[in-house]
Amino acid sequence: MTELLFQLDPYAREASARVVAHAPDGGVVLDRSLFYPTGGGQPGDSGFLRWDGEDLPVAEAVKAGNDLIELRTHKPANLPPIGTAVTQVVDWQRRRGHMRVHTALHLLSVVIPLPVTGGAITAEKGRLDLNMPDAPGDKEDLQNTLQDLIDRDLPVTEDWITEAELDANPGLVKTMSVSPPRGAGRIRLIRIGYGPEQMDLQPCGGTHVARTGEIGKIRIGKIEKKGRQNRRCYLHLEN
Repeated sequence: MTELLFQLDPYAREASARVVAHAPDGGVVLDRSLFYPTGGGQPGDSGFLRWDGEDLPVAEAVKAGNDLIELRTHKPANLPPIGTAVTQVVDWQRRRGHMRVHTALHLLSVVIPLPVTGGAITAEKGRLDLNMPDAPGDKEDLQNTLQDLIDRDLPVTEDWITEAELDANPGLVKTMSVSPPRGAGRIRLIRIGYGPEQMDLQPCGGTHVARTGEIGKIRIGKIEKKGRQNRRCYLHLEN
């Protein structure tokens, strides 16, 4: 099982690890991963590994089964040997963009309180697909309401509940297309705000900013029809 360093501290840019395996397609598996693996609409992190004067670019982190994370590279012939101690260096600007967009999309699901049918994240923009038969009346008002929530600089924290507790509170799950990962016995929740100022609480394994103010200025882009009842809403970072 790969230790998930990105959950312990999403702001960490470097971390040590040890190579435990080589993947059949030329990737590397470490005992602990600073790199978030592709999942939940969020892309896998990129960056590089450093050891003994060598630098190996990491193109993408992916889930490799059995709770392992594979770091895919463009140079499979230059992998560090199994047992090698390496330093992981994440592409911080890209990671921070993912964190800002991901947290903004959580707040968008508050401003548009409808079931989420899909989503995607990049370092500059993201989208939510929503079960929205009718288009929202005023996009500018929607954007202003979302920006107001962001500017309140609410804390973003995590909690953990058991799978049984989640089953007893199915309303916590907003996403219709993706179920929270099960099998570990507990589920991670992301909370935005606290007490009377709590705005959102939902299962999520992704990386997020510590406070909503870090998201900065946003712009609501196109809202387009995707099927009989679904609409796709785009969100852009503006700074």
